[in-house]
Amino acid sequence: MSKKLLLLMIIFIVCYIYTKNKVFNENTLLIGSSLPLTGSISSWGTSVSNGVNAYFEYANDNNLIKNKRLKFLVYDDKYEPELTLENTKKLIFEDDVFTLFGYVGTPTVKRILPILYDENIPLFSVFSGASFLRNNKNQDFINFRSSYTQEIEDMINYLDIGKKLNKVAVFYQNDEYGEEGYISLINLLKTKNLALVAEGSYRRNTLSINHAFTEIKDAKPEVIFIIGTYKTNSLFIKKVKENLKDVIFCTISFGDANSMVKELEDLGSNSENLIFSQIVPSYTDVSIPAVKEYQELMHNYFPNEAFGFLSLEAFLSSKVLVNAISRIKGEITREKLIDMLKETPNDLLGGIPLEYKNSQLLNKVFLFEYKNNQFIEIKHEK
Repeated sequence: MSKKLLLLMIIFIVCYIYTKNKVFNENTLLIGSSLPLTGSISSWGTSVSNGVNAYFEYANDNNLIKNKRLKFLVYDDKYEPELTLENTKKLIFEDDVFTLFGYVGTPTVKRILPILYDENIPLFSVFSGASFLRNNKNQDFINFRSSYTQEIEDMINYLDIGKKLNKVAVFYQNDEYGEEGYISLINLLKTKNLALVAEGSYRRNTLSINHAFTEIKDAKPEVIFIIGTYKTNSLFIKKVKENLKDVIFCTISFGDANSMVKELEDLGSNSENLIFSQIVPSYTDVSIPAVKEYQELMHNYFPNEAFGFLSLEAFLSSKVLVNAISRIKGEITREKLIDMLKETPNDLLGGIPLEYKNSQLLNKVFLFEYKNNQFIEIKHEK
């Protein structure tokens, strides 16, 4: 082995150890994120930010992490992967954040994978159900939510048992996010000896639905799975409802159910025959202690903001993060944080069981329909 190669290996090992075991002694721990605060899914960024800050402010006010304060440092990426990359470089190399947390989107996170692999920094609770975040190739990735495959499988099973699943089409975003859902849907339909009767896609951050509608309408599907974002989803649903009758629409959690319902109302349409999958229970179910706490703290810190599925998810994942940091013994390092997240107590979120497996803590899906101005859970056989 040459001296030059040996020197490079030593430098790499030293850098790796330094990054993994760096001690964070500062009084304020910076928690970094890149969110769509403006652009086509700005409601996502707002909801996540509100949910996180509600719990972080509570943690700071009550000294939940002894002698440490938390600051949620966020940059806007407009749901554009290149901006996500720029923001992430800034968070890591300029701001020196303790961990990355709460990123939104599959294509945005996929763009930053190389830098995450190189820098060995924890990434917790991405708002994505993508398979590449759950393949165990990088132990620094800890997911909070259930996967897209789990969501789609639960809807298929419900339809197959209760609605007699038959002619299925898909409308999806033509990028890594949409393709994740598209592939999962095809594979899961095969287990039922079914295939798609039609498919249509659109480009991210656009409202270009007409071509997709043309590709799908002549097949006269009974069910359309929708793997997109709320504005485009709503426009497509309105178009279908105007031309085809009695179609059932299935949307996964990234579609943002709360924003979709509002968008459909603004478009003069309705939420009939829509099935919404979610990875958290209803944000109105105060019989669940964690949901009751969410409502109380949101009311205290963000009294003018409406409750919703996304801010609840952000709130709950923030509680998990704060708890993990609070259980670190001795010096605070990123490596210890990863260990604590994986060892999250199963009963931490009262009424919402946690179990770390498949690189994620939540392993359940909830189905809802929207009736009488509220989301009602669909109870069905699993």
